[in-house]
Amino acid sequence: MADLTAAFIDACVANILDHADELTALDQAIGDGDHGLNMKRGFEAIAAERDALSDLDPGAGLQKAGMTLVMKVGGASGPLYGSFLMAMGKAMPEESVSLDDFAQAFAAGVDAVKSRGKSDRGEKTMLDVLGPVEDALKQSASTADALAGATAAADEGLESTRAMQATKGRASFLAERSVDHLDPGARSSQLLVHAVCQVMQGKTGE
Repeated sequence: MADLTAAFIDACVANILDHADELTALDQAIGDGDHGLNMKRGFEAIAAERDALSDLDPGAGLQKAGMTLVMKVGGASGPLYGSFLMAMGKAMPEESVSLDDFAQAFAAGVDAVKSRGKSDRGEKTMLDVLGPVEDALKQSASTADALAGATAAADEGLESTRAMQATKGRASFLAERSVDHLDPGARSSQLLVHAVCQVMQGKTGE
């Protein structure tokens, strides 16, 4: 399990660092312009704790990673991603994790983001990626279905934010001028979903 956890961390860190400039550019268009820098700082901190996190059971590891993001990431991203991971961790079994266990834990994380951000789908936020992924996981009958479904849902959810008018956060100040831009939080969520799915596809060959 430790090797798999380390692989998840490596993939997530690499995807965020590789796209930090893009996340910043997306946020410069409709927000504070600091999303890429904040996410880079947070995931560099998680990378520094890689070995310690890998030695923990999945639930404890997710909770510790979430707390790290709360402590290291500024703006709204830290509390939102931190709440997501901590809620997932609390809902995760200590031992083996089934697809149903993972789907339920993911749903708990999504609920935590909704509660923390007082938001829901359709408001041009990370929930427009996480919500459809939650649906895909719940509807999947096999790991292969889940990985393909989650990846497609993340891509479609991200693209859906382009046509939305933001009603939450700094982007909401732009009103209709927020339309025709991808949401940076949705993009970082899609990147993380892709990273986890790619690791699982490599492990299972699916």
